[in-house]
Amino acid sequence: MMTMDGILPFARFLLERCVPEGGLAVDATAGNGHDTVFLAKCVGEDGCVISFDVQEQAIASTRERLEAATKLKLSDRVRLVHDGHENVRQHLPENAAVDGAVFNLGYLPGSDKTVTTAPDSTIRAVEELFQVMKPGGIIVLVVYHGHDEGKVERDALQSFVRDLPQEKAHVLEYRFTNQRNSPPFIVAVEKR
Repeated sequence: MMTMDGILPFARFLLERCVPEGGLAVDATAGNGHDTVFLAKCVGEDGCVISFDVQEQAIASTRERLEAATKLKLSDRVRLVHDGHENVRQHLPENAAVDGAVFNLGYLPGSDKTVTTAPDSTIRAVEELFQVMKPGGIIVLVVYHGHDEGKVERDALQSFVRDLPQEKAHVLEYRFTNQRNSPPFIVAVEKR
């Protein structure tokens, strides 16, 4: 048993703190829909989640996961977008103020491992989201870097966030340093 939060529970802990009922959240990498469902529960009946993925398989998996939660009517508060997260601003409501966002970087588990997130589009998405983030809002990036493309994205992302001005953002890295096989870690960017 471990007293410290694992990577994914800690990511959700951060998101719970910044995404209120009635809020607006973004799942920048819908994947298999787990984070979209979690965020839909956070925003409640009056909130909205906009969930992105470039792969139709991910959009379909997320839709199925939302529809399986029929009692909660989660699909009523989620908009699925089959597009890259770098285009996030095109799909947000006018004058949107985002409370929180999550990225799971890398590839869709159980799918084509050659289709991965990329540093340029991820950094652009973070920049776009940061501009429309409410003060106190958090962008949580779960960085999976156990593959070649993941290492490139990790390095570019770390360089980018370390250069964010302290007056505008708090940047946190949360990781376990003694685990084998390139364990994932979190980069969280809180808007001041």
